[in-house]
Amino acid sequence: MLRLEKRPNPSKFWNYATPVTAVLLTMVAGGILFMLLGKNPFEAIKLIFWDPLFSEQFASYSRPQLLVKAGPLILIAVGLSIGFRAGIWNIGAEGQYIIGALCAAGVALAFYPSESWLVFPLMIVAGAFGGWLWAMIPAILKTRFNTNEILVSLLLVYVAEKLLAAAATGFMRNPDGAGFPGSRNLNQYPAAANHELFANTGLHWGGVAAFIAVLFTYILLQRHILGYHVQLAGQAPRAARFAGVAPARLVVLCLGLSGAFAGLAGMFEVAGPARQITIDFNAGYGFTAIIVAFLGRLHPVGIVLAGLLLALTYIGGELAQFMLNLPAAAIQVFQGMLLFFLLALDVLSNYRIRLGVSPRASEAV
Repeated sequence: MLRLEKRPNPSKFWNYATPVTAVLLTMVAGGILFMLLGKNPFEAIKLIFWDPLFSEQFASYSRPQLLVKAGPLILIAVGLSIGFRAGIWNIGAEGQYIIGALCAAGVALAFYPSESWLVFPLMIVAGAFGGWLWAMIPAILKTRFNTNEILVSLLLVYVAEKLLAAAATGFMRNPDGAGFPGSRNLNQYPAAANHELFANTGLHWGGVAAFIAVLFTYILLQRHILGYHVQLAGQAPRAARFAGVAPARLVVLCLGLSGAFAGLAGMFEVAGPARQITIDFNAGYGFTAIIVAFLGRLHPVGIVLAGLLLALTYIGGELAQFMLNLPAAAIQVFQGMLLFFLLALDVLSNYRIRLGVSPRASEAV
């Protein structure tokens, strides 16, 4: 029989091999899923992972989209990784992303049709503040009433979605839009637009912010005493208290940073690729960023690579839906498989698989 044996120390090999193995297993399981749906599994996997980058038919459009999709994923994921390392679980980044976008769009529309260069910086501040403020709700409830931040942050996503619908159909609706839901097009508002910085690259200010966030997080975690406190709180909570780490302050800090990063992602998205506030503005980036954070092993550099990979599945998934008529739900299941295999294989970092009877069972006999 198979049994698990505790390792004396976590395996460095499996720590790095687990994400690669999880991706390979996801391809195999996804191929089986596509085959059960009556599609050619090899063609589907090729469309998702190969054609967006190397196909002459699709690459010219898909390559710039890689940075467009990866930017918000990386920005949100690096913020989440700080809290996850400390054992603080912000599962509501999707809601913070939405509120950040609403606050930023609200500032832009309040100044419409101003041509001042101050509009865009004010939108950045408003987006970060909106995400931070929304994250402070579970933070305050956690520190004052010991509520579960997982449940509170997750439930607040649905509140944010209701506010998004109310904005798109009510107080932010375009007065010149003939009654259709949705705000003004911010791409047609030069002071608020987040255009490409270099033509046909997909790089806009959101990508730059993601790079700065990765650098900031790396320095924070690897070169600052606060990063040491974060990691100590996650690995040894009792030792952290003896070292003078204040749990309440850490909760507020981690949730606040992750909320601000998510709000920034929403701001750059609504001013750039999304162009406006709509009912379906949220694209699931906040939830997918959780997969990105864990696939990147909660390390800033790993998160960059994982963000690019998940962005590729977004783009390739859209191609597969268009070319093979795959349902959107199948692509979401495919992305979910990645997190499932990643978490399942994580056990190999701390345990060995052994054959035979466990020592305790043999002693009992």
